[in-house]
Amino acid sequence: MKYYAVIDTNVIVSAVLKQDSVPGKVVRMALEGSIVPILNDVIENEYREVLSRPKFHLSQSIIEDIIFAFRDKGLYVEAGSFEIELPDPKDRVFYEVVMEKRKSEETWLVTGNIRHFPVEPFIVTPREMLDVVLNDGDA
Repeated sequence: MKYYAVIDTNVIVSAVLKQDSVPGKVVRMALEGSIVPILNDVIENEYREVLSRPKFHLSQSIIEDIIFAFRDKGLYVEAGSFEIELPDPKDRVFYEVVMEKRKSEETWLVTGNIRHFPVEPFIVTPREMLDVVLNDGDA
């Protein structure tokens, strides 16, 4: 079974910094195909911008490899504006994309900042996403 998920930037950063972490496992599942990453150009640009911050010490080659992998394995979804107030306005695009994709497929929003989003069963932590996939038995 394939799972569709919008993956928040903080999960990508955690995965890159500690590959054997729960976020690392979620991102690995996305790169191996059991989770289909859902994104758009705005999300891709945020991934690139955040991963390029000097404090992460990532080479441009590594950053581009990550972006290419998400582009290759992911589905791009253009979403319209969704009326919602969130603590961080930059999170809005993640919510808009998940809501757009949910119109056609069950889709999750995976974030380490769960409190930045409304309480919804499809907005999950990396641990919860990992549990969803592993408890299904097809992963």
